[in-house]
Parts: sequence; C-alpha cells; structure tokens
Amino acid sequence: MTTVAIIPARGGSKQVPRKNVQKVGGVPLVARAVRAALAADGIDLVVVSTDDDEIAGVSAAAGARVIRRPAEISGDTATSESAIMHALDELASAGEQVDVIAFLQATSAFIPPDALAAAVAQVRNGEADSVFSAFETYGFLWRRDADGAALAINHDAAYRLRRQDREPHYLETGAFYVFSAAGFRQSGHRFFGRTAIAEVPEWTAIEIDDEQQLRIARSLAALHEAEHPIPVKAVVTDFDGVHTDDTAIIDADGGERVQVSREDGMGVALLRKAGVPMLILSTEVNAVVRARAEKLQVPVLHGIDDKATALRAWAAENRLDLADVAYLGNDVNDLPAMRIVGWPVAVANAHPLVIAEARAVLSREGGRGAVRELVERVLSS
Repeated sequence: MTTVAIIPARGGSKQVPRKNVQKVGGVPLVARAVRAALAADGIDLVVVSTDDDEIAGVSAAAGARVIRRPAEISGDTATSESAIMHALDELASAGEQVDVIAFLQATSAFIPPDALAAAVAQVRNGEADSVFSAFETYGFLWRRDADGAALAINHDAAYRLRRQDREPHYLETGAFYVFSAAGFRQSGHRFFGRTAIAEVPEWTAIEIDDEQQLRIARSLAALHEAEHPIPVKAVVTDFDGVHTDDTAIIDADGGERVQVSREDGMGVALLRKAGVPMLILSTEVNAVVRARAEKLQVPVLHGIDDKATALRAWAAENRLDLADVAYLGNDVNDLPAMRIVGWPVAVANAHPLVIAEARAVLSREGGRGAVRELVERVLSS
C-alpha cells in the first residue's frame, strides 16, 4: 500500500503573518512538518500543497514534493479537505496510486513521528479506517447556555469524582489525521468508518493560531529539544555576550577588560583537537578580542559590520557548506549570520529575537560555559 503525507500550507494568514514559514526551534513550521513525516515509518511520499513561492521553496528544500494549489481553494474560507482532494487528483493524474493519506498540519510544531507511524500502521493493517492525534485529559469541561450560565458537559457538577475514579477523555490536537484514500473520496471528510485515537504527549498539542501560541511553541522547542546533538562541521561564534558575559570594565585610559570562562577555553581546545574548524566573528574592534582569540588559537575576524558576507566568504574559503555550520550568537547584530547557517544557536540569555531565530537555545549564558555546551553537543554528534 502506498501512503502519502499531505501538508496543506497556504501563504495567507491573518493572525500570524507568513505563519507557515515562521520558525520554531530555528526551523520553518512547514519544514518541521515535512521532517516529521519523513521520519515516520510507513510514509512513502511527502507532499506540500501551497499557493506560495516561499513555502514551496522551503518545502522542497526539506524534502517534500510540491503541488501548487489554485487560487480558488487558497483563500481564508478554503477547507483542508479541498486541498487534500486537489492533491489526490494531481497525484492520480501523474499516475501515482494513493491508498493511505496522512494529513499533517504545519501549525502543529511538534508532530511525534513515532505516533504518526503507529497511526499509519493501523490504517494500512485494516485496524482502523481513520486515526487522529489526541491527548488524554481529565479536565472538567463547561459551556455557557443562552443566558450565559455555566453548564457542566463531561461531569456532574454536584458530584465531583476523584481523578482515579473518572473516565479519561481525549482532546484532539490537530497535528495529524490518517485515513484511507478510498474512504476519504467517498465521505469527503477526515473522519469515517472505525475511528481510532493516536495518543500523543500533552506538551506536543499546541496549535499555532496567534502570536502568543507562537511564542509558547518557541519556548517549548528550547525546553524539549535542548539536549539534541548538533551535527555540524564547523563552529562560528560572536565574541561579546558569547565568550563574555557582555559586560566590560573600562580603565581611566579607555582600555577594556572582560571576563571569560576557562571552561569555554577547554571546550575550544577539545574542538581543535577533534579537527573541527572554528571562527570568532565580532563587530567590535578591540584588542581584547584578538588577544582572547590568540589565547584560544582560533582565527578571528573583528570590526565586521556585515557578518553574513564575512561568514559566506570564510565558509567558501574553507570549502564548507553553510548548512553544516553552527553560529552562536546573543544579540540582534548576529541575526543576518544566523539566518544563513544550518544551525543558528543562541546563548540562554540572548535577545528574544535571537532566541526566536535559533534552532537550538543553550542552557548556559554567555561567558558562563555556553561555548563549552555548544562544543559538547557538536562533538556528541
């Protein structure tokens, strides 16, 4: 049986502009969905349905096949079902047979590949006709009546059972739905026949519809994805706020003194020993930057206003693909460089815009072991 993951991702969004290419954990939402589908066993093809050039480019780079969605099913009132049906028709016209559909929503930033794979197996094996992601909840649900009075929905308000005595309920997350293609064509809907639940962790359930939810998702990414190895071939760092705590002592002659971490120094030594290229890239023109770089035996470019251009030139000179580079930053002048590398990384106390752009946020602050933490995650890969 052929299973195709379909990710509808249109360009328009009112609450969060350009929502499907907003980054969580340094990765655009649509690319996160593509990666989750590619990581799930049993999925043979990943398709993104979009009307937008940027989304199409990001999706293709992440490994998806792009189907261009016509304008008449790309507006605010367009349903996901219409996008799925259009994608099915396009695949059929190209001679692609589809037996099982995994419908993923890019606005769910944390799609568990293992739960998705299990749902695909259920439909492929005939154990269910449709499966959806949900998490277990014992929450007391209420609604308002026509007069605004509260009415209990899933419990008797006059008799409050203990949690262990209550029946659990399941709240749909919207992350993924898996169903047979034939059943979908017949019903025109994602729920039909024998429907089963794919239980997922509650923390993965956030669905991004507004700016606040986007900020929460970014915080969750920093929390839950913080321990992952960082598989790169080179490391580039800022200096102030990364190797230092972003403070300086100025003497009467205008000279500066900064505080650095010996732990960071050992980390850099370990990186050198492993043969991983490193560069310090700083906006500041200060003797202390060069002195620290010489102590670490690391090349330095300082007095650099255009960090992205300098980084591109250094990578080309060293025959490095920018996708294989980690850049560690802390403030807004690092953003142009962070946006062109495969692994933008932020120290724990970085500016909020830097944290929003980062693919990984470290647990340590600048000047207090952040460089060592990054080195250890690079070497662990």
